[in-house]
Amino acid sequence: MGSLAWKVLGTGAALLAAAAANRLVVVGWKAASGKAAPTDPTHPEDTSWKEAILFAAISGFVVQAARVAAQRKAAEYYLRSAGHLPQALEHD
Repeated sequence: MGSLAWKVLGTGAALLAAAAANRLVVVGWKAASGKAAPTDPTHPEDTSWKEAILFAAISGFVVQAARVAAQRKAAEYYLRSAGHLPQALEHD
């Protein structure tokens, strides 16, 4: 496996995880608040400051956590498959 394989594997895993996490946040927001998730948290007439900041904090945490978890799992798979970490993750 080479650097191109890692770029595809790592980026693909991150993108899929981010999309799934975003969907989870939208569904969770609806379940918790009874209202649809903000489509544009920056719009001052559609979303209050409290909702905008809370939505940003929750979605930011969940999406980033999912991306990190997916990329770590992808790196573990790469390590098992190739016998070494991707060059981008190796330390000098």
